[in-house]
Amino acid sequence: MRKIYRLPLLLLLIIPGILSGQKRWSLEDCIRYAWENNLRIKQQELAIEQSENNLAQAKLNFIPTLNASVSHSMNWGRSVNVQDLQIIENKLSQSTSASARAAIGLFEGFTKKNEIKSKAVQVEVSLLEVERLRNDISVEIARSYLQILLSGEILRTAKQSYSSVEEQLERARKLVDAGSVAYSTLLEVEAQLASERFQVVNADNQLRSALLTLRHMLDLENEASFEIEEVNVDFLITDYKDQSIDELYRHSLSLPQIKSAELNLDNSSLQLAIAKGRTLPSLSFSAGYGTYFSDSRSQPFFDQFNENRNPSIGFGLNIPIFNNLQIKTAVKNARLGVRSATIEVKSRQQLLYKEIQQANNDAASLYERYKASESNVEAIQESFRYVQQKFDIGILSATDYTVAKTNLFKAQSEYYQSKYQYVFQLKILDFYKGKPISL
Repeated sequence: MRKIYRLPLLLLLIIPGILSGQKRWSLEDCIRYAWENNLRIKQQELAIEQSENNLAQAKLNFIPTLNASVSHSMNWGRSVNVQDLQIIENKLSQSTSASARAAIGLFEGFTKKNEIKSKAVQVEVSLLEVERLRNDISVEIARSYLQILLSGEILRTAKQSYSSVEEQLERARKLVDAGSVAYSTLLEVEAQLASERFQVVNADNQLRSALLTLRHMLDLENEASFEIEEVNVDFLITDYKDQSIDELYRHSLSLPQIKSAELNLDNSSLQLAIAKGRTLPSLSFSAGYGTYFSDSRSQPFFDQFNENRNPSIGFGLNIPIFNNLQIKTAVKNARLGVRSATIEVKSRQQLLYKEIQQANNDAASLYERYKASESNVEAIQESFRYVQQKFDIGILSATDYTVAKTNLFKAQSEYYQSKYQYVFQLKILDFYKGKPISL
């Protein structure tokens, strides 16, 4: 019988160790996983491959084209016999022809050269779009990660507050039994305990919701469990000093949304050059070879193919004169494209400058709010200690104790919120400085 109970006992000893050894995700782990598995990034990576294929094709356009054709025809009806010049009715006539032709453009207004440059720019734009997506995802994951840490702090505070009120309930019950306080005091403490329980449940739900949000960002719906590392962010908090907007702006000009806009401007200039190139004459060279067979002649098939050889070479000059103003309209639209791309660059630069100004202002405001909430929670904690001492000896009503307890939890929650909001804003400023987001 002893052997039968050894296995369950062994499992009870092993399972907690296994559970405690489950992976906890760091912020860097989350960001790295998202970069590797996010569907939007994967889709944009396909766009990179497409742009690379287009670039390769633009280079191949410099290679001569070579095409071959073979055809065989059969005709029924009246036909002339070339041997005796007599008309023969309803005779089947057959013929076979074969040809090959190679052609190359010698000059096309530099359109092919500019096409290669344009496709190369588009490859760079596609790469920058992936980088932009990664940056956006990193920021959102950092926001969600800090929200989980915040929810965890509020939950721990709510549980501690609940435990404290539980102790007060036991103390109040003893004082009621001893006749030191009225029974109404016990009822008020019980009501406060119910309120504390509600705060714990609410904080736990917020933590679960924050974890679910991050799991959805990472597409981890099938994961059995998901936990993040506990990070003490206090070491990140320093006295805030007003940042130089111009310096932050200079650093942030290397962000992909700015560089891609500048590259799109370069590409629009290339599109204008391509449109102008089509207004110039084009010169091409071609060479061909053809032969044919007809059953109206008596020679064998291969003899006719040999005798009917028809090699050729030629040069072609195409001069655009009038094409329903299509070329002229294309040039006008290309010029408008350059102007539009120029405005887009300036627009993104202005937007970035405003975002940096706002981020700097928010960081300063959140720092002041953090310091104020820190002072506030310290003062309320000190006040609550006196309230609790008076309540413990029965010279303070349960109502006053409940109000003080509620105010303390509210102040602590505001303190945690301001702290994590300030930390997130510091990370945003580091991002504008070109630093990777990490904790």
